[in-house]
Amino acid sequence: MWPWLMSGLGLLILLLAGDALVKGAVNLSLRVGIPALIVSLTIVAFGTSAPELLISVNAVLENKPGLALGNVIGSNTANILLVLGVPALLSVLHTSGCNTRKTYLFMIGATVVFIGLAFRGPFDMLAGAVLLACLGLVLADAFRDARNHRRACRNAETEEEDEVEGADPDMPWWQIFVFLALGLVGLPLGADLLVDNASIIAREFGVSDAVIGLTLVALGTSLPELATTVMAALRKQADVALGNVIGSNMFNLLAIIGITSFVGTIPVDPEFLEFDLWVMLAASLLLIPFVFLGRDITRLWGIALTVLYVIYVLVVLS
Repeated sequence: MWPWLMSGLGLLILLLAGDALVKGAVNLSLRVGIPALIVSLTIVAFGTSAPELLISVNAVLENKPGLALGNVIGSNTANILLVLGVPALLSVLHTSGCNTRKTYLFMIGATVVFIGLAFRGPFDMLAGAVLLACLGLVLADAFRDARNHRRACRNAETEEEDEVEGADPDMPWWQIFVFLALGLVGLPLGADLLVDNASIIAREFGVSDAVIGLTLVALGTSLPELATTVMAALRKQADVALGNVIGSNMFNLLAIIGITSFVGTIPVDPEFLEFDLWVMLAASLLLIPFVFLGRDITRLWGIALTVLYVIYVLVVLS
């Protein structure tokens, strides 16, 4: 029971520390004059993925690379099957009106590149450089689109103030530094607790670190995305729900493994090559009807996606 409690505590610290780091970094950046547009595309994106990144880096440093890779692959599968499935049980996601085609194609491209590199061999610095180069191209395209949108708004005289997650124009300096300190201290502490105790659980149940990464750790690190998507579904913001999942998956593949590959080489478990990578790709392709064919994610689809995730977890654990 103790390792489970410590794993839960580690996950809670990670989530709270990640949120604190985002708030502190966003407000510090805006205070020193960095444009809100750049803050949104970089600091918020990196900050919200900080828990996954710290888990992966810590796992590699502690010679548990299977947990690092399993966390990313399992999170991407959970993001589609569970994070879109559960909210659809509560309220239909009207994705037919969302324009996420280009971002979705980027995500599929990132998935294919990731699988190709996995079959090449371990994720080393060269593989990490390829992933980070792809991330750079995606961020550059997002920056160009956002800049064009702002220019169009100015021309139409309808420019709106940029809203950045975690921004508070009245936040005092001392509070900014407290948030930064909590984030910088809490993230490695939470990652260390979660990785160590997840490995203990793996040994107790006779499964590998990779399996724990695919299930327990992946599910835990997908909780913020699940909370965001549930709220978006209740508010009838299907574009936020779908965009959140697509963006998170792309960032997991390109940034987290890309950066972690420079910390240490990540070997690829044969089971990933035979099963889990293909499940991740198949789950990604399940979004085609919602992205290209104008379908909504109805409650029936929600049931189907959720059941598929439960079946996947049972297969992995067996």
